[in-house]
Amino acid sequence: MASLISETLPKFTAETLKLAAKQSERCHVVPVRLRLAIEKYLREQDVIHMRRKVLSLSQSFNGIKEANLLLPSSTSKELVEDPLKAMERSQRWKVKTAYGDVGLKYQEDQTVAYVAARMPAVYSALYRVLSEVKRRVPDFTPTKVLDFGAGTGSALWAMMEVWPGSLKQLNLVEPSQSMQRAGLGLVKDLGELPVIHGYDSIESLTKHINKTGRRHDLVIASYVLGEIPSLKDRITLVRQLWNLTGDILVLVEPGTPQGSNIISQMRSHILWMENRRSRKLQNAASKDSKDLMTLNTGAFIVAPCPHDGPCPLQNTDKYCHFVQRLERTSSQRSYKSSKGPLRGFEDEKFCYVAFRRGTRPREPWPLDGMKFDTLKEMQARRIPEDLEVDIKSQFDTEEAQNDQYEEDDDNTASYDSDLPQTDAATRTDEDEEEEEAPRADLGTGWGRIIYMPFRRGKRVELDVCRASNSEGTEGSFDRVVITQSKNPTLHHQARRSIWGDLWPLRSEKASKFYM
Repeated sequence: MASLISETLPKFTAETLKLAAKQSERCHVVPVRLRLAIEKYLREQDVIHMRRKVLSLSQSFNGIKEANLLLPSSTSKELVEDPLKAMERSQRWKVKTAYGDVGLKYQEDQTVAYVAARMPAVYSALYRVLSEVKRRVPDFTPTKVLDFGAGTGSALWAMMEVWPGSLKQLNLVEPSQSMQRAGLGLVKDLGELPVIHGYDSIESLTKHINKTGRRHDLVIASYVLGEIPSLKDRITLVRQLWNLTGDILVLVEPGTPQGSNIISQMRSHILWMENRRSRKLQNAASKDSKDLMTLNTGAFIVAPCPHDGPCPLQNTDKYCHFVQRLERTSSQRSYKSSKGPLRGFEDEKFCYVAFRRGTRPREPWPLDGMKFDTLKEMQARRIPEDLEVDIKSQFDTEEAQNDQYEEDDDNTASYDSDLPQTDAATRTDEDEEEEEAPRADLGTGWGRIIYMPFRRGKRVELDVCRASNSEGTEGSFDRVVITQSKNPTLHHQARRSIWGDLWPLRSEKASKFYM
């Protein structure tokens, strides 16, 4: 047989394994109500010279990127691993440069340009991230949320699509008054909105909330840490956000080397801080209270990392990021510039990390106990009536569809994002499918596919970030090779997998895998 058989009973079948591993969406369509809200907002604004305003906004983002490159990398490692060595204890909670006084200051023209050109892409990336959080943590339904650097409310729109009707209270932290006005203007015609409170800083938020009510079920900071050109300030802000987190903290940054570096630094710091706190409590706690203590301390990664150890891509020429394709809205097609013909879609690259309080659950590895036949064994069991069927065709039906993802479709005359459809029926159908679909657990048996798979003849090669042990304290970045002759079932799944999907593994440690 192509794989070893574990004594434990398999948790998945070949079909449910395929559904559980699917986390990505090939091309996202911005919901109708968001498109209509953007169009209505833009009709009320001055859109003269809008292309020039969008270009100016893009140049401002490039200026922030250049400022981040000037940060000294030599001090970064010491500060992230142990900030207490780099600053005095009495000063580590004080932000010398408050958020809003540095980075990009959004004026009215830049806010309008952001809504027209950037908001649909930011929304699509956040929808992708929060959708995976929902699939991986099905019992998590946030009611109280903090959105730091809320901008025009892209996270609110994503949450309303992912968890419709669950949000009761939303605290927004956004120093730009023009961005706050735009965000409230976009949602003013919606029904069943949560109670929304806006603040210009975390300090203002904490002054108006009692200490007992400061914890939020979900805290989001998206596309904001890169606008703070100070590593000390970033770490201080993330520590403050973590202290305001009751369950899950989500950080999202642009999918650039700089954005990936920011996410990696914040990931290392939060895990280091919680591990240090857990060790102190374990040394001080009695044996009777240790079980209770572990429920309230610690942190682990929900996504994208399948482990909580050091990032295996550190000190390499690769960086962890993902891509979400979306159909461009009418405003994007009208105001975005391009050297050639403007495509009907765009690819939003992003980096992210989702933390959860507690310890990572121990789950069986998905391939343990599963038995897979080789191609010869499958052919030997075929009945005579099916001999005329070419078995290879069973595994190549998705080839044309997969190749479409990697090609540019420049000849599209109409767009699904412009169709006059309602969101209610579409969202209901999707929710029913998600409820029936099997889910990948938070154990260490699921690897993450980084970059697009390589399809070479009758084999597929995947770059997978995976846990190296069952505890999830170590990780590795490996090339997984699946051949059709040895494992037709997983070969079929590999051909349908794309960048960002999960990959099931066995509880075995090796540097290279042949399946």
